[in-house]
Amino acid sequence: MLVSARSFAEYRAMFALTDRDLGRRILDCPGGAASFVAEAGQRGVDAVAVDREYAVHREELGLLVERESSFKRELLAEQTAGFNRSWYSDADDQIRQWTANSRLFRADIAARPERYVAGALPELPFSDRSFDLVLSSHLVFSYGNRLGEEFQQAALLELARVARREVRLFPVTVYDTGERHPGLERLREELAGAGIDSRLERVRYEFQPGADEMLVLGCTGYRPPARTAPGAGRPGAMPVDPVRWRHRERSD
Repeated sequence: MLVSARSFAEYRAMFALTDRDLGRRILDCPGGAASFVAEAGQRGVDAVAVDREYAVHREELGLLVERESSFKRELLAEQTAGFNRSWYSDADDQIRQWTANSRLFRADIAARPERYVAGALPELPFSDRSFDLVLSSHLVFSYGNRLGEEFQQAALLELARVARREVRLFPVTVYDTGERHPGLERLREELAGAGIDSRLERVRYEFQPGADEMLVLGCTGYRPPARTAPGAGRPGAMPVDPVRWRHRERSD
């Protein structure tokens, strides 16, 4: 599995982000070395990324994209043979774009470290309803056959916990097979039982063939059960909400 570094434009397409969406507070989980938060900041968008790698690697994560992508160039070309070429003309173009995006990430995490928070699913270091919109790219379903449904269910509930309005996940296909995740409808039923509505939406982004849908979770009516503060009682655990600023509650 390569460390990816997708762009703001790709995020807009993957998650069907409108200008109205970009006027809200957004979480990217996991952020990896994507340039979404960096480019969002240039546009005045209130966005934060969270990733377990930020605890140790931080700026080095961007370097890893460059080194790993180049080193695994032949593997990347093999794995993406037959993929849609509307975003990357070939493996070399993909490496060039990811390298440029990772450099934006490295510059931004150095300049605005408070926007990049160390943390990982299924337990995030944020208070309930901390973000208006939560985005999750290429994890929960892409590697669902490796993560297992117990993790997936916990991760989906955790993403919903920190969202005031919506969670959007892309794609809903398994990377290894290219098929829609076989447990998707079962997970949706479990979410419905917890009070979280969901729907599938087709988006204007497709790289892996058939991976052109996102799952949208409606979180406005979800009230997560009371829980212990993240890290409570664990030595060296991260404190609750390390982000240095809080957003104003909006009535819209």
